[in-house]
Amino acid sequence: MRIGVITFPGSLDDRDAQRAIRLAGAEPVALWHGEHDLKKVDAIVLPGGFSYGDYLRCGAIASHSPIMAEVIDAANKGMPVLGICNGFQMLVEAHLLPGGLIRNDHGRFVRRDQMIRVENNRTDWTNKFDESEEIVIPLKNGEGGYIADADTLERLEGEGLVTFRYVGVNPNGSLNDIAGISNDRGNVVGLMPHPEHAVERGFGPNTTEAMRCGMDGLRFFTSVIAKVLA
Repeated sequence: MRIGVITFPGSLDDRDAQRAIRLAGAEPVALWHGEHDLKKVDAIVLPGGFSYGDYLRCGAIASHSPIMAEVIDAANKGMPVLGICNGFQMLVEAHLLPGGLIRNDHGRFVRRDQMIRVENNRTDWTNKFDESEEIVIPLKNGEGGYIADADTLERLEGEGLVTFRYVGVNPNGSLNDIAGISNDRGNVVGLMPHPEHAVERGFGPNTTEAMRCGMDGLRFFTSVIAKVLA
C-alpha cells in the first residue's frame, strides 16, 4: 500500500509522517505541492508545519496549491485523507471539513503531550481504536482553536463527526473541546495533535510503563492500511 505525504514550503513534519507510514507497514510516497501528480497513492497525509509561513491564514495559501485540486477530487471520490495540525488547517480552508482554526485563546504557542478521547472509531483513520478510548498524542500549535457556527457544531455533534476531543485540559480554546473531526463519509479526518510523533518506543510521549514509549499514534496509520486493504 502506498500513502502519499505532501511537502509544502514550510512543512515541518513531512519526514516524520513518512517514517510513521513506514513503521506501520506501508510505503511512504513523497508528493510535491507544485505538481498535479498523486503518483497512484492509496491515501494521503497533509503534514504539520507552517506552510507558506502561515501568511494570510494558516493553511489558506496551501489550500490553493496545484496538488490540492487533486487532493480535493480524490477525497470527494473516497480516498482517505488525514490532515495533521497545519494539514487540518488546509482541510478546513479547502472546505473538505467544516469550521476553522484560530489563534489559541491564551495567545501563546502550546507544546505538550495531550490526552484526547476517541469519539468516533468508524473512520478510515480510527478503526483500530476503541470508541471512548483515551490516548496521548503530542500537540504543538499556535493557532489550534477550533471554531464553527452553532448550526455546524450541532450537526457535528449530532451526526457523530467529532472524531477526537481534548481530555483534562483544553489547550487552545477549541469549542466543545474538539481536537479533530471527520467528514460524513469518514475518509477525511483532521486533528491538531500529531500522531506521527507517537509511533515508536524511545521517541513518543511518556507513559506509566516508561519514559518516551507512547505509541498511540501508530494506530492512525494501521487503521488506514486495514481500511484500504479490506
